[in-house]
Amino acid sequence: MRFTFRILLALSFTLLIDPSQAASLDAYQPKPYVQFQHPDWARNATLYQLNTRQFTAEGTFAAAEKQLPRLKDLGVGILWIMPIQPIGQLHRKGSLGSPYAVQDYLAVNPELGTLDSFRHFVATAHALGLHVILDWVGNHTAWDNVLVASHPDWYDRDEHGRFHPTPWYDWEDIIDLDYARPGLRRYMTQALLYWVREAGVDGYRIDAAGLTPLDFWEQAARELRAVKPVFMLAEWESRDLHARAFDASYAWSWWDTMKLIAAGRADATALYPYYAWNRKFFPREAYRLLYTTNHDKNAWEGTEFEIFGDAANAVTVLSFISEGMPMIYNGQEAANHKRLAFFERDPIQWQDAPQADLYRRLIALKKARTALWNGADGAVMEPVPNSAPQQVLSFVRGDAQGKVLAVFNLSAQAAEVRLKGERAPGNYQDFDSGKNTTIAVDQALTLPAWGYRILIQ
Repeated sequence: MRFTFRILLALSFTLLIDPSQAASLDAYQPKPYVQFQHPDWARNATLYQLNTRQFTAEGTFAAAEKQLPRLKDLGVGILWIMPIQPIGQLHRKGSLGSPYAVQDYLAVNPELGTLDSFRHFVATAHALGLHVILDWVGNHTAWDNVLVASHPDWYDRDEHGRFHPTPWYDWEDIIDLDYARPGLRRYMTQALLYWVREAGVDGYRIDAAGLTPLDFWEQAARELRAVKPVFMLAEWESRDLHARAFDASYAWSWWDTMKLIAAGRADATALYPYYAWNRKFFPREAYRLLYTTNHDKNAWEGTEFEIFGDAANAVTVLSFISEGMPMIYNGQEAANHKRLAFFERDPIQWQDAPQADLYRRLIALKKARTALWNGADGAVMEPVPNSAPQQVLSFVRGDAQGKVLAVFNLSAQAAEVRLKGERAPGNYQDFDSGKNTTIAVDQALTLPAWGYRILIQ
């Protein structure tokens, strides 16, 4: 009797916990987190940030356009153009001001050219197979933006009812907008659509994206994608950005960690939390922007050589080989060692440099190997255990096409290391030397300070 009761109890419990016995699984099917498709042309693209003011001696669209064949030859796929609108005069910083203090969202800064010259720049880029995204400042405007007079109610106010800059930052040249106003949301969305329709831009890099409500960006992205496939990059670091609005977001925590490692204040294992979160917390479709410098870092912290010192090349290579979308800031391919002034004219000093060849080869490798593509189109990083984990980061990225084995000495001392486990062994070609090499079980490698080996199968 007791045995029969136990059987009946077990059967009833099985019915409760076994969906195939009790109910349909439909209610428990996972739902896709990301609700849109990336443009096909972004799947293996490298981003290039172009500061029109400093890119050429003339500082114009027409002069920058002449450099487009060179950028095509470099291999980059998406050009991010810093804000092109007129710059506010009131409370301006420096003699020329910040391009992020926008005076009129629907006009062109005459210092850079005209609407027609910008259209021509975009059309020429398209003819070369390049795509162009425009930097967009949605959180704030210049003090003398045209909206201040026509729609003062669209601005946020302080406790005294006055316009104010974004709190806690040294952004005295701008004032905050108030996205609780439906009229502002409609205006800003129409302004975003204007540049897509009238100039042919292919998307946006959104400045300080997280300071503006996410639901606004989701609505705006929906309307933009109804016109054509666009690429949306958020200057922010958050998983939620990727559900409906943004293709890519900044990997600030990766950059911050690499800076600590290069300064000797952290070891290679400090990267583990970033890569773990990227693997488990962010959706696979998310593109995480990896870079060594950009307009902010360059102007206030220095070039990649000042920031990372002897580690600069290793950090650059890691930004291309690990999961993420790599970016080049204009001048890096010329090994520019000069910080570019932000509020003044300070043209890049262009020169031939080995860096250009390094970038060209890295971009070509990324395009050729699907394992290195962006987001879910690429392969995940699988850790390769090694005998010196505090010094050496080692991993593979592999798919049906082949495998890439990467070993980085992220320290200022030479490293003697053994690769462990089953993921590393195989026959490869060395990325730098082009020579064939075999990695055996428990393979020993010697790496110089900040040295790396990229092995391709």
